[in-house]
Amino acid sequence: MHVIDQDTCIGCGACEGTCPVGAIAANDEGKFSINDTCIDCGACAGGCPVGAISGE
Repeated sequence: MHVIDQDTCIGCGACEGTCPVGAIAANDEGKFSINDTCIDCGACAGGCPVGAISGE
């Protein structure tokens, strides 16, 4: 599953629209996180302008 590094995330939301299953949402801190409905397609990683998303 892909994860978003909370220290690197700038909260822009670019990744949210790239997810085909809606697994990305803003958290309480205004940054984004990926939930367990992630299908590990990697579409979000290409949409992040700061490279905060990686596959684990």
